Amino acid sequence: METNGINLDQLQATVEAVTADPEVARFEFRAETRWVLGGRSETQIQSFYGARQEDRSRLQPFTVVSDEPEVLLGTNAGPNAVELVLAALGSCLSVGIAYNAAARGIHLRALRLTITGTLDVQAFLGLTEAVRPGYERLEVKYHIESDATPDQVSDLLTYVQRTSPVLDIVRHPVPVTFVRID
Repeated sequence: METNGINLDQLQATVEAVTADPEVARFEFRAETRWVLGGRSETQIQSFYGARQEDRSRLQPFTVVSDEPEVLLGTNAGPNAVELVLAALGSCLSVGIAYNAAARGIHLRALRLTITGTLDVQAFLGLTEAVRPGYERLEVKYHIESDATPDQVSDLLTYVQRTSPVLDIVRHPVPVTFVRID
């Protein structure tokens, strides 16, 4: 049975597998970024570890091209890093809404998220430490068409905000270490 393009039997089997063995839920995702020139870089994403095994189902890597807009000395070959954060957040929230709506029996007809981030590049340019280099605030506007009541949509969005991995990464500091590789 499918709802919103999600196989509910497979979703239930995944929940049962993780309930029976929480180690199945441990994942390690990887990305390798290489600087190209100027503000441009290319990130390759392919293998990952999850469900107690190395996953090699992706026969070719995904390549994400990043650059800066011309006003920030780039060539507009792709979105910049802070725009990719918005894309990651939108993708994660979209998946969370679709999957959890399906699990609740909510049929989606349309879902659109518009995410806006505000930041000040003075810190990035090394001009001041008085402002943070990252986003000052993010705003998520949403449009949902479904068979759900407004209360059901509100409950769904509250739940998704509590369980979204990318939203959690954005809202809470994550330890980051730098290790030299040769």
